[in-house]
Amino acid sequence: MHKDHNNSSSAPSTPRIRHRRRSNEIPHELNKLNGTHLLINDHDKYKSMWIRAHSSLWMLGGFLFILYLGHLYIWAAVVVIQIFMARELFNLLRRAHEDRRLPGFRLLNWHFFFTAVLFVYGRIISQRLVNTVTSDKFFYRLVSGIVKYQMVICYFLYIAGFMWFILTLKKKMYKYQFGQYAWTHMILIIVFIQSAFTVANIFEGIFWFLLPASLIAINDVAAYFFGFFFGKTPLIKLSPKKTWEGFIGASVTTVISAFVLANLLGHFQWLTCPRKDLSTGWLQCDPGPLFKPVNYSLPGCISDWFPWKEISVLPVQWHALWLGLFASIIAPFGGFFASGFKRAFKIKDFGDSIPGHGGFTDRMDCQMIMAVFAYIYHQSFVFPQDYTVEKVLDQILGSLTLEEQKVLYMKLGKIFQERQLKPR
Repeated sequence: MHKDHNNSSSAPSTPRIRHRRRSNEIPHELNKLNGTHLLINDHDKYKSMWIRAHSSLWMLGGFLFILYLGHLYIWAAVVVIQIFMARELFNLLRRAHEDRRLPGFRLLNWHFFFTAVLFVYGRIISQRLVNTVTSDKFFYRLVSGIVKYQMVICYFLYIAGFMWFILTLKKKMYKYQFGQYAWTHMILIIVFIQSAFTVANIFEGIFWFLLPASLIAINDVAAYFFGFFFGKTPLIKLSPKKTWEGFIGASVTTVISAFVLANLLGHFQWLTCPRKDLSTGWLQCDPGPLFKPVNYSLPGCISDWFPWKEISVLPVQWHALWLGLFASIIAPFGGFFASGFKRAFKIKDFGDSIPGHGGFTDRMDCQMIMAVFAYIYHQSFVFPQDYTVEKVLDQILGSLTLEEQKVLYMKLGKIFQERQLKPR
């Protein structure tokens, strides 16, 4: 026995390695359940609901304030959200040990990010920027030059980053560096595809940004509450707390909300008017046929039970029903995709920026799909495709400088005079 004691004391002791779990990592017991941990059975659900509701109210208040300020401030908010999303995704595959051996490597990622910002938004706001500074010749020429050479500037900025990456390659770090390079480009594709369509919707009219975004929020809240009180049937294993009761209840709520909300928003001109410049004033315009009420007579079997013989409906409300169907049936798959992505990396959330919600990326997963659909639907079924003389002239004049526009007007004036003097 003494011998055994000596052997045990003389054996080299191996220190126990403690792995610190990140705040957004999936707990082992929750990962083990994988689909059976329903919200209705969660003992801490009231505490989490309070935290979630409190942060939702703060987000709603900030969102309404930015919405009140107008198009440019909404666009600025989209850029800020993009920065947070990029930071969360950049950090997902970061390794502190490798980063210490590569000083300045993280700065390279942000170089590519802001190059993408200049490229994507330069294409969207170029004409609106020219329309804003037409009163000043100097700024008009400066802005026209920037717009004209914008693609060249972005290309050389990207090439500079590419050369920077090649020059920073280190031996035994190639795999990590090329992995980060590819990951950076995938992040830019994911983030900027969604945001480019979002900004395009904003300038087509805040209505086409606000309605789709609101429907996603309504669907998310309705799914949470229906699942909270009635959820018993698991929907998909990728999202263990999602239930069929929450999915169906949220779908019905979202479609009804789409029809009602479109009517409420459609009565505000500053929401429905497209923004053709970068000024900050409120807009006034002809609302167009989509936002002018149309009276529909109710069938006799319905009018006998109600005092109304007809109802007033905005034509845009019928379009809103399709947006509501997409937001309730298709868009949630963006959330399922994000859930599978997080499970692949064994994390609970992409970040912890928003208490009770996770990170900004967790809130924008369904918005990405919805923004693209809203833009495609608007351009395909709402935006008038007929080309008038005014629209053709706007396209022509938009690509000319101030001097070239003067020359064009003079030539058109001469042609008009010759036609007038020509004997008939």
